[in-house]
Amino acid sequence: MELIIFIVLAIIIIGFILTYNTVISKKNNVDNALGAIDAELKKRRDLIPNLVESVKAYMQYEKDLLEKITRLRESAEKIEDPEKRLQIEQELSKALQSLKVRFENYPNLKANRNFLQLQTTLTDVEESIAAARRFYNQAATEYNNILEQIPFTFIAKMLGLQKKEVFTIPEEERTNIDIGELFKK
Repeated sequence: MELIIFIVLAIIIIGFILTYNTVISKKNNVDNALGAIDAELKKRRDLIPNLVESVKAYMQYEKDLLEKITRLRESAEKIEDPEKRLQIEQELSKALQSLKVRFENYPNLKANRNFLQLQTTLTDVEESIAAARRFYNQAATEYNNILEQIPFTFIAKMLGLQKKEVFTIPEEERTNIDIGELFKK
């Protein structure tokens, strides 16, 4: 009889350990993915001073936008709260996108080799940020799924773990997407 009790307790303990380790592994994957996003955002922030300096002479009428980009970059560097920092990074993304659109009005700037190299590097970094966000969304979805599955949900509740938000397209950008265009490609 003692052997049966020992075996049952061993199975319960092993099950608990495996469940705990799975939950922690998924949580760490989300943290790792968020770190990858932060690293890519840091690369982008490091490019901004060079970009602003490069375009400043050409884009005299865009002074307000350049100052806004600089302010957002500085804010993102200083803020410790990851959620607030990501909000500022989204604002920075919009400002940089606006700057890219305005580049078209400056043909001399488009001929500048240094600027073209910076623009290519910035585009590469933006693509890396998008890839890191996809990786994060996958990790967050797997983590969120496990938080709702038995027996993992019990361990997650004991640890006080909460679901993670995934990156989504802002509503204003969704309305600009022509679904028919997506299927033509």
